[in-house]
This record gives sequence, C-alpha cells and structure tokens, in this order.
Amino acid sequence: MRILERLEKSKDFYFLVGTTFLFFLLRLPSLFEPYWYGDEGVYDVVAMGIRSGRLLYRDIWDNKPPFLYLLYALFASDQFVIRLVSLVFGILSLYFFFLITKKLFLKQRNIYISSVLFTLLFATPLLEGNIANAENFMMLPILAAGFFVLEYVKTEKSLLLYASGFLLSVAFLFKVVAVFDASAFFIFIFLSTYKNHIKQQVKNLIPFMLSFTLPIIAVMLFFVYKNAFSFFVHAVFTQNIGYVAYANKFIIPQGFLLLKLIALFAFLTFIFLKRKTIDHKLLFIFLWVGFSLFNAFFSERPWTHYLLVLIPSFILLLFWSFGETGKQIFLKRFAQLLTITIIIVALIHFPIYKKTLGYYDNFFRFLTNKESVYSYREFFDKSTPTDYAVADYLKTKNPNASIFLFGNDAQIYRLANKLPPGRFIVEYHMLAKPRYINETQMSLNLVKPKYIISTTDDTIPYNMSHYALLFQINKAVIYERIF
Repeated sequence: MRILERLEKSKDFYFLVGTTFLFFLLRLPSLFEPYWYGDEGVYDVVAMGIRSGRLLYRDIWDNKPPFLYLLYALFASDQFVIRLVSLVFGILSLYFFFLITKKLFLKQRNIYISSVLFTLLFATPLLEGNIANAENFMMLPILAAGFFVLEYVKTEKSLLLYASGFLLSVAFLFKVVAVFDASAFFIFIFLSTYKNHIKQQVKNLIPFMLSFTLPIIAVMLFFVYKNAFSFFVHAVFTQNIGYVAYANKFIIPQGFLLLKLIALFAFLTFIFLKRKTIDHKLLFIFLWVGFSLFNAFFSERPWTHYLLVLIPSFILLLFWSFGETGKQIFLKRFAQLLTITIIIVALIHFPIYKKTLGYYDNFFRFLTNKESVYSYREFFDKSTPTDYAVADYLKTKNPNASIFLFGNDAQIYRLANKLPPGRFIVEYHMLAKPRYINETQMSLNLVKPKYIISTTDDTIPYNMSHYALLFQINKAVIYERIF
C-alpha cells in the first residue's frame, strides 16, 4: 500500500510540474505585451499617484478596493513585473484548485483533466487571463479559502476558519464581489456542520466572520484617520451602485438584478430543501457555482474577465456532472442541465477573445524578428502605436511639462511618466457626473497643464481658450498652452 501511495504522490508531483510548466508557457507572452489595456492603464496611473504621495480616492481616483492599486504601487507600475506576479498567483491558484479536486473527485482522470482545463482557461487570453486585473489576483485567496473550508468540514479546526475568512477578506479588498464567494463558503460550512443548535453553530462560525470583517474594518479606519472615509465609501461602494444599476434596468431600476436575486434565492431554497440528500461535496459545488454565476452576471456588463470568477466552480460542476459516478440520478441530471445552461448563457452574454491563437502567433513572430514592433503593438489595439508615439513626442518635446489627457488611453500617462492634474484619469471618470467635470476644470485652472491631449472624437468639455493646436498623431490631437 505504501508503494502505491508513493506512486500516486509521484504521479501528482510530476503532473503538477507539467501543468505548472504549461501554465508558464501559456502566460509567458503576457510578460512582453505593450501597455495597451485601458483598465491596466488606470491602475498604473493610480499607483503612480500613490507613490508620489497622493491619497487614494481623495487625490487619485478609481472605483475598486485598495489592494489592487497597492500591488501596482508596490511594483512601481512596471507591467512586466506585475504580469509576472500575476503569473505566480496563477500557478499557485492552479495548485489549490488541484487540491480541491483531490477532495471532491474520486476518479484520478477527472482530477487531472479538470486541472488541465483550469490551466487552459485561466492562463490564456481566451477569458483575459493574461491581463493583470483584480480577478486574476483574487483567484488565489478564494481558492485557498475554498480548500481550507473543505478541510474544516473534515477536521473542524477553528484555525482553518480564521485562515479562510482572512483570505476571503483579502480577495474582497481586491474586488468587492468576493463577498459572493464568502457567502457560498459560509452557507456551506453552516449547512454541512449543523448539529441542530443554531446558536452554537453561529458561535462556531465567529472565527470565520471575524477574520473576514476585521481586515476590512482596518482599511476603513485608515481612511477615517486620513479624513477620507467618505471618498473611500463613495468610490468602493456607492459609486458601484450606479454602475450596477445602469445595465440592470428592466422595467424598474435594478429590475434585472432583482430577477437574478429571485433566481439565486430559488436555487438556495432548492438546495436547502434537498440538503439531507445532497452529499457535502456536491453541496460545496452547488453553492459555489450558484454564487459565482450570480457574481459573473451581477453588473450585467459583458466584460470577458468577469467569467474568470466562474472558472473554478464551473469546472467542478462540469466534471461532477459528466465525469463522476453516483446514485443521485436526479441531482446529476439537474447538475448536467445547469452546466449546459451556464455554457449557453455565458457564450451568448460574454464575448470570448477570438484572437487567442493569433495572440501566440503574434508573440512568436515578434520573438523571431518576423514582425515589426509597430505591427506587434498594433495587434493588441490599433491605437497602441499611437499611444506610444504620443508619449515619445511629449518626452522629446518637453519632458518636464505637465499634461492633461482627455480620452480613455490612460496608458499614455504611464508611458510619458506623468500624472493627471486632478484625481480623475480617464474620460469616462470625468463625465460620470456633472460635478466631476467641474472638479476637473478647477484642477486645470490650478495646474495649467502645458499640453492637452485628446484621443477621442468627443468634444473637450473644458475651457480651451488658452490652447492652440500643436500636432496630430493619427487620432491623437495635441494642444499647447500659448498664454
């Protein structure tokens, strides 16, 4: 038996080495991408502002919790290093996903094939796994927490609850939607360890709740100390209410969100009624996929990277439904129907990155000097060469001059090593509310930037009486202050 156990462990070891190498190869091109992705450009500039002494939200603005910006600031908005950190996070995520499958699947082939599928979906650009977005970093703490939760159900060691709650809090401080994973794991722990004493069960879950809430409270207290708590709350919470409401309008404000809440509640009711017949492994999968599905469709925006949060639970559901054997025929059929429904709805709602194969071909051609730098950059976005040209022009023309960008190409600030005059970085931030337009105008009056760059067809809604057209590079128009 010991020999068989050693053989099994050695198989797992070599499998993990192989999948780690595959993950590395698939993510390698991401390290050499140009600065082209708008969201990353915003994160870069926010991080630059933090490093220069600006206070997050009050002096430099975006609408996510602080950990993503702090990570970017820690590595000085260096995209190569940040993407490398994302790659390491991804490999560790793969490791914890593998450990979870070991706990949930009986068949070794399901463990291995599901882990390979996780690698293919998370490491490639298909679902924007190559981008250093919040979802890429929150995946690791969520998966680690999921593993610890499964361990707790088996051992009931409270230290595991502290660890899982803390990790989910870290994920939340990358992006607030991690609260849905926390909810799934909380309900799973409650149902799977319930012993007919609600008060005692709530008491048992105090370590989980404390370790989840205390880091968030600590961050809040920091902004209270800095007299910027209202800026923090508005950016991270209330601003996102409007963001979610915009696409969820159906008959009434938040109409679609209400329908999704009803669907989630109905799903949870079904699970509660069937809880005595559902194996704890399937209970874990059902709860997680239910909340992850709600998470992915929460804002009703069709951004591809929202699907990243659905990858782990969906793969678990897929392989339990079609790969594992069991006597619960009704639940298996239900799980299969749910799996097929998720695939259909996700493919309809979210655009899958269609240039995935071309992405690797583009990298290989550039690596082997079969493609110019211009063509390599243009593959990612046709405006990318222009962004680089504008930044080079500004650095050559007057490297010490202040600039203001009106458009959504925040990466120009990063490439030119400049900060915006005020706290708003891109056009869609400035135009979100009339008072934001006025606030930006006040910043322009105070700083009087030497150059204003427009990268959009929209009319600049600011006083341009002191500026004259200087130069145009493709779509980018550069104005110079003349008096």
